[in-house]
Amino acid sequence: MRFFQIHVYPGLAAKIAMPTLLFLVSIVAYLFVADARHKENPDDQVVPTLSQMIDGFSRATFEADRKGNYRLPIDTLASGKRFFISLAFLMLAVVLGLHMGIFPYMDLLLFRFVTFFDKIPALALLPILFIVFGLGELSKVALILLGVFPTITLDTYLRTKAVPREQIIKAFSLGAGNMAVAYRVVLPQIWPKVLDTIRLNFKAMILFLIAGESLAATAGLGYRIFVLRRYIAMDIIIPYVLYMSMLAFIGDLAVSYWVKKRYRWVEAS
Repeated sequence: MRFFQIHVYPGLAAKIAMPTLLFLVSIVAYLFVADARHKENPDDQVVPTLSQMIDGFSRATFEADRKGNYRLPIDTLASGKRFFISLAFLMLAVVLGLHMGIFPYMDLLLFRFVTFFDKIPALALLPILFIVFGLGELSKVALILLGVFPTITLDTYLRTKAVPREQIIKAFSLGAGNMAVAYRVVLPQIWPKVLDTIRLNFKAMILFLIAGESLAATAGLGYRIFVLRRYIAMDIIIPYVLYMSMLAFIGDLAVSYWVKKRYRWVEAS
């Protein structure tokens, strides 16, 4: 019943054990299913055993293919490059949302347009992107940005609008200019929460990345998964999925930890 009590303080043992409990249950359940399936059919490919997945991941990482390439490092670099280029462009979404929230004419000009654009399914635009930009890197980065850019813009806009008007008036009374108010009063206040929004969109960015790579790429984590699907190579597909999830999970934890340490006042407010 302690699960449904508000004024309860978990002990050290609970803080260590509870976060790992569901991970352990999932692993044990998978191993049980894999063992049962392989006892029934030793050649089962759908649910590989732990040893098969370790062997498959090792081959993808340390064994060169027919072209002499090491698949996992090359795929990681290709997907990572697309991801971080898109992430850099998202800073423009923050700037745009900030300006829309601060300057009334920019609000009137852009808000309805960005809101409408945010409702367009980005994947529906994928054929258009391939026709306009070709099958190169630009179309994949554009797909990620079309899927996430408007959301980050609108989130920044709403957070800017939530800043008390009294602070802006006070800044003007102390001699601050328009840009000083935007970048020295408003932006520092909303930046930690905007970072939280960006990290919570990592999954969406990876989703659009996989979609772009699955249709037109020669390297990348999403590309490799869809190539291996043809051969039902689950001993490599599952480790690839877990590897991508772990990278996103670590990135999420890193940004969250940095925000908490760098902007402790956000937790206190």
